[in-house]
Amino acid sequence: MNYLELVNDVLVRLRESEVTAVTDTPYSKLISKYVNDAKRIVEDSYEWAGLTVTKTATTSNTQFNYVLTDAGQRFKVIDVINSEDNIFLQYVTTSVMNNWFLNADSTQTGSPTHYNFNGVNDNGDTQVDLYPIPDGVYNIFFNLYVPQDPLALNSDKLIVPSEPVVKYAYAMAVAERGEDGGLSAQEATALADQSLADHIAIAQSRRPEEYLWHSV
Repeated sequence: MNYLELVNDVLVRLRESEVTAVTDTPYSKLISKYVNDAKRIVEDSYEWAGLTVTKTATTSNTQFNYVLTDAGQRFKVIDVINSEDNIFLQYVTTSVMNNWFLNADSTQTGSPTHYNFNGVNDNGDTQVDLYPIPDGVYNIFFNLYVPQDPLALNSDKLIVPSEPVVKYAYAMAVAERGEDGGLSAQEATALADQSLADHIAIAQSRRPEEYLWHSV
């Protein structure tokens, strides 16, 4: 579903008139905010296959800090691979990485085997340190689950399942305006929770190694 369809689906459930653009009315603008809030809840609850992306850090000689462009800060790591040597990089804590740089031979260079996330740049993208300090060009693949940017245009397509997004947005709208003869906010939220659990179960059946979801 696209952004406009999601907003109209929620409006219909609230017995409100549909709109031709998400910004048509003050109320449709409010519902559009709830849709993005609900989208975030669903995205953060499970490692959805549709959110899988690969970010590549192409190293250069003696540079150890790189930016994962357009990854933001809400991503989850699947794995990190040094494609030249066909090895998985291991995560180390900031303290360990600092110790290596400060107390070990900080001039040690070679093929990266470890990584640590270290701050963000001015665009809000996460930075990563590699160790040993690269001694040439290596392609380091960061396989991640990266949430979709907030929906903005009427035609923007939702990646995660639409049903729980609609139901969470509806529950938020019910909570905001109070009960009016329909479902209570608590009942609406329970239905959204059940919808999310059902969609996670369906997704998990295709990927049995992923068996946990996280209430947020």
